[in-house]
This record gives sequence, C-alpha cells and structure tokens, in this order.
Amino acid sequence: MNVSPIVEREFASTVMAVPPLARRSDFSLDVEQNRKLVRHMEAGGLRTLLYGGNANLYHVAVSEFRDLMDMLAEVTAPETRVIPAIGPDYGKMLDQARILAQTQHQTAMVLPLAGFTTPAGVEAGLTRIADAAGIPLTLYIKSESYVDVDTLARLIDRGTLIAVKYAIVREDPSNDPYLRRLLQSVSASRVVSGMGERPALVHVRDFGLASWTTGSGCIAARAVMALLSAAKEGRADEAQRLFEAFMPLETLRDDISLIRVLHDAVTLSGIADMGAILPLLSHSPAETLPAIGAAARALLAFEQSLTAAAQDGNLTSIQQKVQKGPIVA
Repeated sequence: MNVSPIVEREFASTVMAVPPLARRSDFSLDVEQNRKLVRHMEAGGLRTLLYGGNANLYHVAVSEFRDLMDMLAEVTAPETRVIPAIGPDYGKMLDQARILAQTQHQTAMVLPLAGFTTPAGVEAGLTRIADAAGIPLTLYIKSESYVDVDTLARLIDRGTLIAVKYAIVREDPSNDPYLRRLLQSVSASRVVSGMGERPALVHVRDFGLASWTTGSGCIAARAVMALLSAAKEGRADEAQRLFEAFMPLETLRDDISLIRVLHDAVTLSGIADMGAILPLLSHSPAETLPAIGAAARALLAFEQSLTAAAQDGNLTSIQQKVQKGPIVA
C-alpha cells in the first residue's frame, strides 16, 4: 500500500476504483479472493482503490474495521493508494477515526448521510473527525442540502478535506449549476466525478474534473484507464467507443442495484469470488443473474483483448481493438 502523504495531483493520474469486498459464507473477510481482485485491478493500471459503497462499508462493524484496514494494506502493491470509507453517522466515524490514527492510511472518505444533518453540523463534525484521525478527509456529496459550497470551500482551505467525490445525479450532467458554483471556489483537480462512467466524459471534458470513480472498471481496468487517457487527450471517437463498452453493465447496475450487481458481476466474470454480501443487502435477483453474467463476461473479454494487444506491444492493434468495440458474449 502506498503510505506516502497524499498529494493533489494523484487524483488526475488514475481512475479511482470502487471495488466490492469478498466475504466467506459466514461474512468473514476472504483475504485471498480480495487479493485476486486487487491484483487484477493493479495489472490494468489502477492505482487508487476506494473501499466504500460498493464494498458495503455502510454496514461494516466497527469491531471489524481494524482487521479490514490491515487486510487492505497487506493485499495491495506498494504503489497502490487505498482509501477506506467511514461513517456515515458521526459516532461510527469517530470510532473509525481513532482506529485510522493507528494506521498508515492517508485519507478516508466520509460516506453520505441522508437527513439528521445540517451544513454547520457537518462542518463541525468533519473537523473533529479529521483531527481524531490525523489525516485530511475525502467528502462524498450526493445532495446539495448536505453541505453548501461556502462551507465546503472552507473545509478544503483549512485542510480538513483534501478531495470531493461529486455524485449529485442530474438528468443532464452538463447542466449542473451547483457543480459550476463549486468549481468557482474549489480547484477541479480536487474534485472526482463519483457516478461511474455514465457522466464521466462530460465531467472530465466539460468541467475539467480530475477523474472519476469506477465500479465496472474493476473488471476492465485497462479499458477504463484507456478511457481516462482518451478523454483527457481529446480523442473523442476513441473515448466514445471505450465508453460504450461499459454501458451494458452500467445500465444493469442503474436498473437493479449499483452495489449488488457489481458484487455479483465480479464473481460471474470469474475474476474472483466475492462470496456472501453483507446484510442488510442481499444478492441480485436470481432472474437477473444471466444478464449480469453475460455483461460482465463481455466486458472482461474486451479488457482481455486490450491486454493482449498491449502485451504484443502493438499500439495499432490496441487502437483497432478499441475501434471494434466490446465483444458480445
């Protein structure tokens, strides 16, 4: 695990993977299956792993949190940054912050809490949590009412926050007055799009956000890194073709469940067995599993075609693979 102090330029250097978490049938952590998934993501070039919603950390016990932190540090390569999630409530965050203070993690993401908050309360609470953990925090925003732009800017200026995961859903992501106001006060290099690939091209191209978070990219790491490169370098046609490879699985996630579908998709792809999903969630409905498996395997096949081209050292071949689009299972 990368234990060096986190710096702003990191957020633009890699898509931020948000993987599921492998557990055995008794819900204990499955170290080897988590290691398999991490190795797959790292082989594709992903260098920041955010264990949050897709890992179902909303429901993780505080009593398990230190074991989880130690496992993530152990299964990742020395150059891989691990960002664990904490919260979403203040009491749980405080207990987890005290644990984080005993580890080498350099930031943690605050899970969003709906209701029972005020912007002033969020500001006071996050300040105390950052002090307890001894590290700056990353804030996950899913609602305009959670914290106002001025408060958010103060928290970044003070060093309480180092980054923002922006995930307020818009029917048209290009029409987002709140995000535009936010970027007047906060550097775009500290803001990461937090809703997967669907709004990512708009957020990176039109708003200049550093990068985005990916669930499906846990299966297709090389492809999602190629998408980041194409988006930032203005290769619009290539970016669109790569983008389209992710849409079948992303659509299933949107339609059924972002967390549950990704958990099952990784297992059905054959990359690693994610095993049981921690309550209070459950697996995807049985009737949806054939479609999830087909989409996951098609995305993995596309990923493998890019990997084979890269191993051949043939850039023309890689471009041809991209131009042909995803392989249909």
